Amino acid sequence: MSILGFADSVGRDLRYALRGLARRPAFTFAAVLTLALGIGATTAIFSVVYSVLIKPLPYPDADQLVRIRHPAPGIDFDDLSADPTMYLTYRAENRTFASIGLWDEGWATLTERGEPTRVRTLRVTDGTLQALGVQPMVGRWFTEREYGPASDGPEPVILSYAFWQRRFGGDEAVLGRELAMETPSGVFAQPLAGPRRVVGIMPRGFRFLDMTPQPDVIVAVRLDPAQKPVGNFSFEMLARLAPGVTAAEARADLERMLPIWLDSWPVMPQDLANFRITPIALPLKDDLVGSVPSTLGVLMGAIGAVLLIACANIATLMLVRADARRQEFAVRTALGAGRARIARALLVESLCLGAAGGVLGWLLAYIGVEALVAIGPNNLPRLEEIAVYPPVLAFTVAISLASTLVFGSITTLKHAMLIDTPMSGAPRGASASRARSTTRSALVAVQVALALMLVVSAALMVRTFEALRDVDPGFSAPATIQTVHVWIPSGLLSDRAEQYLRLQREILGKIAALPGVASVGFANGVPMDGRTWPNATLSVEAETSAPDKAAPLRRFVFVSPGYFKAMGTRMIAGRDLNWNDIETGRHVIVISENLAREIAGTPEAALGRRIRRPFEDAPWSEVIGVAQSVHQDGLYDEPPRTVYWPVSVPNWQRQDVTFVIRSERAGTASFAAEIRQAIRSVNASLPIAQTRTMREFYADSLARTSFTLVLLVIAGSMALTLGVIGIYGVIAYVVSQRTREIGIRSALGAEPRDLVRAFVLHGLAVSGLGAAIGLLAAMGLARLMSSLLFGVAPTDPAAYAAALTVIIAAAALATYLPARRAASIDPIETLKAE
Repeated sequence: MSILGFADSVGRDLRYALRGLARRPAFTFAAVLTLALGIGATTAIFSVVYSVLIKPLPYPDADQLVRIRHPAPGIDFDDLSADPTMYLTYRAENRTFASIGLWDEGWATLTERGEPTRVRTLRVTDGTLQALGVQPMVGRWFTEREYGPASDGPEPVILSYAFWQRRFGGDEAVLGRELAMETPSGVFAQPLAGPRRVVGIMPRGFRFLDMTPQPDVIVAVRLDPAQKPVGNFSFEMLARLAPGVTAAEARADLERMLPIWLDSWPVMPQDLANFRITPIALPLKDDLVGSVPSTLGVLMGAIGAVLLIACANIATLMLVRADARRQEFAVRTALGAGRARIARALLVESLCLGAAGGVLGWLLAYIGVEALVAIGPNNLPRLEEIAVYPPVLAFTVAISLASTLVFGSITTLKHAMLIDTPMSGAPRGASASRARSTTRSALVAVQVALALMLVVSAALMVRTFEALRDVDPGFSAPATIQTVHVWIPSGLLSDRAEQYLRLQREILGKIAALPGVASVGFANGVPMDGRTWPNATLSVEAETSAPDKAAPLRRFVFVSPGYFKAMGTRMIAGRDLNWNDIETGRHVIVISENLAREIAGTPEAALGRRIRRPFEDAPWSEVIGVAQSVHQDGLYDEPPRTVYWPVSVPNWQRQDVTFVIRSERAGTASFAAEIRQAIRSVNASLPIAQTRTMREFYADSLARTSFTLVLLVIAGSMALTLGVIGIYGVIAYVVSQRTREIGIRSALGAEPRDLVRAFVLHGLAVSGLGAAIGLLAAMGLARLMSSLLFGVAPTDPAAYAAALTVIIAAAALATYLPARRAASIDPIETLKAE
């Protein structure tokens, strides 16, 4: 046959398939919608996988970017990031980096155009922007001189595109303009206040790694090696590998330079030198996504299982429909149509369904991606980059074709190769019928197995969420706790600590006088707020440690009297701080319960013990209270061992505080407005950066778990629904094919309940086989998702029992309904029809 003849023949098959599908709208609608849901859900999740894990980072030659970290065993957090003196050493001594730089994030106060505004800042050293390789859209990068020791004149800044549009309306005349802006004090950040000159504007779409929120202003960090500060590990380190260099080679180079760093900075504290720091160079993308691949892998597998269930469901529908067309196939065979021609016609019909399902699935994927971005947790890396990209569309086409082959080939093989012709004898017909029945039952068992696997996964996540909600976070009733973050510009006051504290106490009094306020306090931050908390080693009186062993780092929190009451943090032993302690200059502290047990065995025994900070000439402070341990970093993480210092402790930065207000009015717009007004009544120049309730911080800590839970529950629900439809469809078809038999049995005296029991037992037998297979598959998937679980074993009996009960109950319902209809068949009408 010529190519034109073949094309014409396929065209006739296509027209015939479309007419046939149009004549059966119920079947067509069910098949296309089922396939579209499977393809749409799979495409939407793949969009997330592609955007987060596969799509290159938006920087030139992004595979050459590495994040440098310094793990140190024995400390309370994951690793040390980078010290400025490390950067000075690595920049001078390295053999593997094209560029290397430090960065950290913070806030600044912009006093342009009236009311002071808090803006998000990114502080960078020389080499950071060069490593990313993204040039400003307008203007320039900082010069090498602008990274050096402070000089006269305005400090340079670079604006983000979004901030430029939001604050200045996209006016390019802002380039070269001086802005009145103050940044927090910190190592090398000079001057703190004064004019800043805009030297550049970053391009639209520029994002700095996973920083949340993204920076409004980029500030140059001035380095003065003569200051020789050591032990400030608040910076992150970013580097670009030299051409041809691998991450492993870079790590070896870092290990070579570490002794050089230790020798070059002799003021290194002994405790820090004992940390046994081991530098690593991790590819930037791997560092950004962290543990996300395991989460997305589980979700992708779950949604893929839904697609398989959809394909099995459609295959079942098509087998049922093909059974009804046996006479048609026999006639076509008698008229000369070969098996290959009939197989091609069936395959073309499957392709039509696949194409329609793919197009509708593609549209559903767009909607699904928008929904995923809307409900996605803020800590999901590259969340803003998630979209349906061209490779995702190619994926949609591929899974549409693959789905067609899956469900289409089953029908083609079972019917085109086992065609009942008019000459077929009964035995052959009976054999074919049994083969078709076996195939349908197998497909139903597969659906039940996959559905049970997903329902178990969803049940495990529900149990995980319940376990997390049962964890005492260290504060109570978060919905009734309002937090307000306030920054006090240094230009308002001198550097005397008493003035900062006096102003904060005045604000405290104004807020306490508001209607509905039960208690109020302030601290340098609140739990789960995502801020970088200070950590340092401690000296405990009468304790000695091995000289070659590093003292562990402990969390430092600076609090005012009333803070624990406002947070609802229980005092386990002793008492809270009070203003008399601060006014009389008493050296007293409160520590967390887990730290108390570490240093004294019990909270009561820790009272009276004395602690001091080893990095400065600090006096001994007496433990007067033990507070319950608080999950400062989220519910998944263990509570850090914490020392609560009074806000009057020397050398603490008091410009940046968060007020904590307990009130039943928390979270309302009117209450937030009254708090703002109370703060402004003390000083109208105070910028307020953030007003949130603790419930929001608490919800953020559960956001990724909630996201995974929602998607797995959706996948499990879809799987369960499709599985029930598949069981119902098969039993209903069997009933329709056995109408004559049922009528005769009823006429001969068969009880309706016996007929119902027969069909229900058949359905449950098939479902039970699928459930047995599904339990084994669920155990395997549960082990893969063990990193997502909390307080729940991968083999949790309650989760498996609940899932199995739901599946069996759904299967029983799906078989009972058509069985009951079968039992109601009138035998007289059946015999008349015969």
